[in-house]
Amino acid sequence: GSIWAYSLLIPVLALCLVGAQAWAQEQNQNENASDPKIGYQVLLGQWVRPDGGYLISINGVDADGKLDAMYANPQQLPFSKAQASRDGDTIKVFLELRAGGYNGSTYTLVYDRGQDELKGVYYQAVARQKYTVAFQRRGAAVAP
Repeated sequence: GSIWAYSLLIPVLALCLVGAQAWAQEQNQNENASDPKIGYQVLLGQWVRPDGGYLISINGVDADGKLDAMYANPQQLPFSKAQASRDGDTIKVFLELRAGGYNGSTYTLVYDRGQDELKGVYYQAVARQKYTVAFQRRGAAVAP
């Protein structure tokens, strides 16, 4: 009787392993799916530049990466362009300021997932100088 029970048990265990492997693969594919809308959601929130208190507020993002964002230094100014894009797994952010005497100054940033920061280059158009900058998230990250 016990040989018969083992002969049934082996195929059942094999099916369980195959099912678990298929489920794990599906979960992995879902996590790696390049749905830009979900990926861009990580940008939502307030980002502060510790070296001067400059603040970027990202309040919304559409599926094409267009950002609803404002700048504060300390008064609020609109961005003339605010766009997120993807390069593989990298999320990039381009922000341009024309109001308040900024005359086309730009931020070209990359989202650093490990440190939950926006890092990159600030181009000060009036002085024609580039600066390496980083913005840290203020408060908790928004859940996707």
